[in-house]
Amino acid sequence: MSTAHDFAFPEPEDQDQDQDIVGAAHDPIPHVDGNAAAGALSEIFRVDIIAALGRCRHCGSVRAFGAAMVFVDAPGVVVRCRDCKGVLLRLVGTPTRYWLDLSGLDHLEIDRED
Repeated sequence: MSTAHDFAFPEPEDQDQDQDIVGAAHDPIPHVDGNAAAGALSEIFRVDIIAALGRCRHCGSVRAFGAAMVFVDAPGVVVRCRDCKGVLLRLVGTPTRYWLDLSGLDHLEIDRED
């Protein structure tokens, strides 16, 4: 059984060296904004998560989830902090279950809908 500790997170000082995160200067890794993750996350969360404020565990930046960098060219969805490029969230789905890793978020503040 995997735990959050089984995932490797880049240390902030190592992120400039991690080509998986930044891509090459001439060939950046394509990404979209946090709205791209809304469909997949709406199957898990019953609220609109795009306006939720999240605090990055890596750099402490607080931003709306919709401002995050979303990478969908993988087996699942990877959401990264726009400021430090650290992984905030990973979501992988199969026909029978989801795996959701939120360990890159210190917290996620979601407004209650009336």
